[in-house]
Amino acid sequence: MPRPLICVTLRGCTVDEMLKDAAMATAAGADMVEVRLDKLWVVEQMPEPDPAEEEAKRDDRRPKYVEPDFIPQPLDSVDVQGALESLKQGIDLPVVLTCRPERQQGHYPGEEGQRIEVLSTAIKSGVSWIDLEVDIESKARKSLMDDASGKAKVVASLHSSENPPSASEIIHDVEDNSDAGDIIKICYRSSGRHDGLRLFEAAWGLRSSGAHYAIMGLGWGGDWTRIHAPLLEQALVYTTMDKGLHISRQGRINASDLQTAWQLLEYETA
Repeated sequence: MPRPLICVTLRGCTVDEMLKDAAMATAAGADMVEVRLDKLWVVEQMPEPDPAEEEAKRDDRRPKYVEPDFIPQPLDSVDVQGALESLKQGIDLPVVLTCRPERQQGHYPGEEGQRIEVLSTAIKSGVSWIDLEVDIESKARKSLMDDASGKAKVVASLHSSENPPSASEIIHDVEDNSDAGDIIKICYRSSGRHDGLRLFEAAWGLRSSGAHYAIMGLGWGGDWTRIHAPLLEQALVYTTMDKGLHISRQGRINASDLQTAWQLLEYETA
């Protein structure tokens, strides 16, 4: 059974934080890491505690996970070229560079033309992989694909805030975008077992198709296709170095826990 590539999405909103997480990902046996360049334009901040919630916490033995707020920063607050140089020097693993726009749940604060320039600069920095959304305007996307040709492999991504459609529609989306990159990444909002099953059914339907894909969800059931990625012949699995019960509710999975699960399920030998 082929082993999918394990990619750790690096935590943090500064280059230093990302470099520390990259070292942990390397030690955990990741094959590659994803750098979310758009997160350099936000500051992570915990919300002010609610007195009623604080009182409830004292009565609950299980600590409640609190989502951080991401505070936008000015566009000129980031030295893109300097950040790329530091990341290139400090990360040993192959890197997927991503600069996610707000329309796909990202944080980049600038106009689309400015974001395209960031992506072009990232490609020219010599990165191994670049994430290019499938909904980038066709002329701009072709230019980026030309920049990447022979230099960087392409993850063609689609992030939807909607729940997954039918398995046949998901399969159709993957097949329609088969020429858009080396790996097609599709991620939906997932809110339970029915969504998880739709994602699983779509991935199962693509087995032995020759397609290179990564299908997943964010939310309950979103991690099913990650856990069973070898069985589903997925090309790539996105993971995290985060730990805790909250990541399962978010549809994510820790990189070390994933490899342990694969061993227990006999998807790979120890």
